[in-house]
Amino acid sequence: MFDPPPDLIPLLDQLRAQAALPPDQARSLPPQLYWHADVWALEVEQIFRKEWLCVARVEQVPEPGDWLVVDLIGEPLVITRDRAGALHALSRICRHRNMDLLHGATERKGHGNQLQCPYHLWAYDLDGSLRGAPMMEGSSVFDRKACSLPVFPLDVWQGFIFVSLDADAGPLTPRMAEVERVLGGIDMSDWRMANTVNWGESPVNWKVAVENYAEFYHHIGIHQKSLQPLWPAAKVELEAKDSDAVFIGRMHVNPEHAIGFEDGYPIEPTVLPAMPGLRPAQRSQTVVYGVFPLFGLVVSPAYALWFEWTPTGPESHRCDIHAIVPPATFDAPGFAQGLEMLMHGAWAVQAEDAAANAGVQASARSLHAVSGPLAPIESSLLQFQRYLARRLCD
Repeated sequence: MFDPPPDLIPLLDQLRAQAALPPDQARSLPPQLYWHADVWALEVEQIFRKEWLCVARVEQVPEPGDWLVVDLIGEPLVITRDRAGALHALSRICRHRNMDLLHGATERKGHGNQLQCPYHLWAYDLDGSLRGAPMMEGSSVFDRKACSLPVFPLDVWQGFIFVSLDADAGPLTPRMAEVERVLGGIDMSDWRMANTVNWGESPVNWKVAVENYAEFYHHIGIHQKSLQPLWPAAKVELEAKDSDAVFIGRMHVNPEHAIGFEDGYPIEPTVLPAMPGLRPAQRSQTVVYGVFPLFGLVVSPAYALWFEWTPTGPESHRCDIHAIVPPATFDAPGFAQGLEMLMHGAWAVQAEDAAANAGVQASARSLHAVSGPLAPIESSLLQFQRYLARRLCD
């Protein structure tokens, strides 16, 4: 167990106390949690080095021999697909002199039958086993079997690749059960990424971004001209969950903007063709899923947006937003124009969110920053606090 510094204990006690409040007394996080270096160190040890984190889609490594570079909370990793087609999450650190095996690589992904260190040409199979080590015959301590690359737990859910830095990580599947239930038969296993908003790195704590994603109150403010007309905050339905790690928000379409009605449900307009076989209720809403700490998935009747947040320090994170669509959508009439509209909208909304997040972060160090009262529509933020308290305080 990671022992927090003594000066952090009062702050963690405050977090624990706030997380235990009933919903009508909920307050926002203590502002110090958004910038304190010791909080960041505790999060690295107690959250990011223990949880399942989504790092890629299977279509990014589709063929045997493919590899993909992933940097995860200071750990240089590579996702590989070996000759038998199995996926692996491997350390990129050579077992000889700690060189990054892909140091100097100009692309994030590539293809080959091995990983070879550029320093002394040690070579590894794509399952991590040592394949060759030149001129080591005279070493009495060299043990080929002991020089395999470290392998990290990897699991795939609906085409998303999750990795844990904890060798004893429990199974991923139970965490995703509630998401599966609400998806109602939608299976994204063979969907493909169509485009990405590469927002890049922001000087904002990761929790600010996750909280912004997880609440819909701000539709009436910064999104009053973008999201609010189509998905009014007052029509969002938050589903209460027993688990503090999963939240689900149903954004019901404003009937005034529906393209029609079916069985009494207003049908949501889409810039891409809706998935076949959806029930009218499914076509009347876009559902926002969150699995703490970092998995965000917005599923509309026509596409999904995967929010990939990568914390990079106490007051910084990277954000990429990937549009994912069924394979048949790529061949649909007007696909290029619809995708352009979708990505333009995603970029515009992210710009609004990023500006708000920057404003929150800039104020977090003020002597007048407070833990303000939360509105009932922000109940997912209390859920997040309970998750943080369990991971950081217990």
